[in-house]
Amino acid sequence: METIPHFIGGRRFVGEARAYGDVFNPNTGAVQSRVVLGESKEVDETIRSAVAAQPGWAAVNPQRRARVMFDFKRLIEANMKQLAELLSSEHGKVVADSKGDIQRGLDVIEFACGVPHLQKGDFTEGAGPGIDVYSIRQPLGVVAGITPFNFPAMIPLWMSAVAIACGNAFVLKPSEKAPSVAIRLAELMMEAGAPAGILNVLQGNKTVVDGLLHHPDVKAISFVGSSDIAQYVYATASANGKRVQAMGGAKNHGIVMPDADLDQTVNDIMGAAFGSAGERCMALPVVVPVGEKTAVALRQKLVAAIGDMRVGISTDSDAQYGPVITQQHKARIEQYIQMAVDEGSELVIDGRGFSLQGYEKGFFLGPTLLDHVKPRMKSYQDEIFGPVLQIVRAENLEEAIMLPSKHALGNGVAIFTRDGEAARTFASSVEVGMVGVNVPIPVPVAYYSFGGWKRSAFGDTNQYGMDGIQFYTRTKTVTQRWPKRGAASAGDAAFVMPTMS
Repeated sequence: METIPHFIGGRRFVGEARAYGDVFNPNTGAVQSRVVLGESKEVDETIRSAVAAQPGWAAVNPQRRARVMFDFKRLIEANMKQLAELLSSEHGKVVADSKGDIQRGLDVIEFACGVPHLQKGDFTEGAGPGIDVYSIRQPLGVVAGITPFNFPAMIPLWMSAVAIACGNAFVLKPSEKAPSVAIRLAELMMEAGAPAGILNVLQGNKTVVDGLLHHPDVKAISFVGSSDIAQYVYATASANGKRVQAMGGAKNHGIVMPDADLDQTVNDIMGAAFGSAGERCMALPVVVPVGEKTAVALRQKLVAAIGDMRVGISTDSDAQYGPVITQQHKARIEQYIQMAVDEGSELVIDGRGFSLQGYEKGFFLGPTLLDHVKPRMKSYQDEIFGPVLQIVRAENLEEAIMLPSKHALGNGVAIFTRDGEAARTFASSVEVGMVGVNVPIPVPVAYYSFGGWKRSAFGDTNQYGMDGIQFYTRTKTVTQRWPKRGAASAGDAAFVMPTMS
C-alpha cells in the first residue's frame, strides 16, 4: 500500500514514522493508501529547513520571484488532468469540479505574479525640511497554513502563492483525509525554480497543528476549517505572538424574492447546494423564499430538479456530484437529517439510503430537501456540510435579511431578484462578509479577498488579494534626512518632540 509522505527541504520524507492515517477512496469505501502522521521531531525539522531557506529567497528580487510563480502556474496547468484525478480519488468530488478547485487556486497564483507591484512601498519627498519618508514591505519569515479536506488544491494555493511570492518560506499542513495533492504541488513549485525548503508539506493531525501554533520560528498562521477549531487556532497562535487569519464554518442563505427568475434561480441553487456534495464553506444550504406564493412555486421546481439529478462516482462525467469524504462524515450528515425531522421540519426528499450499483460501499448520499425549517432548530443553526438543502420561509425582505444577519455564522449570502432597490438594500444591510446578487456562490475574484464575519472568521485580515499581501508582509517606515554639510552649529540640539511645523 502506498504511503503518502511529508515534503521537507525539497524531498519526499517519511522518517521514523510511528503513526499513520488511512486515506480512503470515497467511491469504493476502501482504504487506498496511508499517510504518515508527523510528530514534534518532524515539526522541528521542517521549520529548520524553512528557516534556513527563507533569507536567501527573500533576497531574490521580486521580478525573479514572480517568474517562479509564472512557471509554477504553467506547470500546474500542464499537469491539470493528473492533479484533478488525484484530488478526486481522495476527496470524491467529480473530476470537473476538481479542475475548478485547481483553477480557483491558479487565479490567486496569477494575482501573486504581480508581486513586484503589489509589494511596493510608498515614498514622500520633502515631508519636512530636507526629510524624505518611505515605506517598504518585508516578508515575515516562516509562515504556515493549515487547510481542510474539501479544497485540497485551492486553499493551499490561496495561502502559499501569496506568502511565497512575498519572500516567505511556507509550511503547509494539509488535511490527512486528502493529503496527496499537496505533495505534487510542492514538487511542481520546486520544478518551477523555488529553492528547497521554501514550500514544505508536513502531514499530521492535532500534534502537528499544535507544534506549528507554538513554534517560535513560525511568524504567522493561516487556517481554514470549522469554527470551533478556527477559534482555537486563533486563540492559541495569538497567545504565542503570531499573526493569525482563521476562517471558520458557514451557513449561507439564498434569499429568493417574488420577482426572481425562478428557473434560473433553481439552476443556481441546485449547483450551489449540492455541488461537491455540499462540502463547501461557500455552499448554499439554506434557501429563503419571500412570500407564500414564492415558497410554493420554488419548492415545486426544486423537487422536480432534484428528481433529475445524477449522483455518481467521481470519474462519471455525467454526475453532478459524488460521494462525501468518509463514512463518519456520511453518518454525521444522516444524523442531522434525522435531527431536522425530529425538530419538526418536513422531510420532502430523503437522501439517506442512496446506493450506487457496483459501489454499494461508497460514501454516497442522495440529495435531501427539508421544508418549514425554523431558526430555533439546531439543524438550522449548525453547519451540516453535506447535500442537504433547507427551506426557511420569510414573509418579507426585512425578515429575510434578519435570518442571515442573526445567524452566528456570517460567511456568504445571496439574493435572487430583478429589483435593483431590493438588491442594494440587501447588500448594504445584511451582516455577512460576502454577498452575491444573483450569484449563488459569491467567492470573490483573486484581486479582492475572501473572508466572512462573526464566527466564520477570526483575525483582522482576509485570504488572498491585498489582504494577503498585507498579512504575509510587515511594513517598515524609514524617515531620512541628508543635511547640508556645515549647517549645524554647537548648541543646536532640540529637546522637544520633533514636528512638521
